[in-house]
Amino acid sequence: MHSVKKSIAEYGEKIGAEEKAKIEAAVKEAEDLLKEKDAAKEALEAKAETLGKAAQKLGEIMYAEAQAKAQPAEGGGASGGGSDGKKDEKVVDAEYTEVNDRK
Repeated sequence: MHSVKKSIAEYGEKIGAEEKAKIEAAVKEAEDLLKEKDAAKEALEAKAETLGKAAQKLGEIMYAEAQAKAQPAEGGGASGGGSDGKKDEKVVDAEYTEVNDRK
């Protein structure tokens, strides 16, 4: 629950108000159930699953943002370091065997 709350604080503005409300409601219900001393294990598991499903959209947005940040970094590094002006290099694929000369 703590990680979901933290993620809502960081990425809450990037999801719709309706999705954010669903996630916050699921967090509140789970917290209320945890405060009960006689809460059944099945009820806790059900609330955890509900919270997970509600937070899935938030996870998708976080993943997409991480991918967007990673792509420019990958593209910039590959084009800057790998280009020497030799565009038509021939690459030969070869097989080899190791010879053990120790007798």
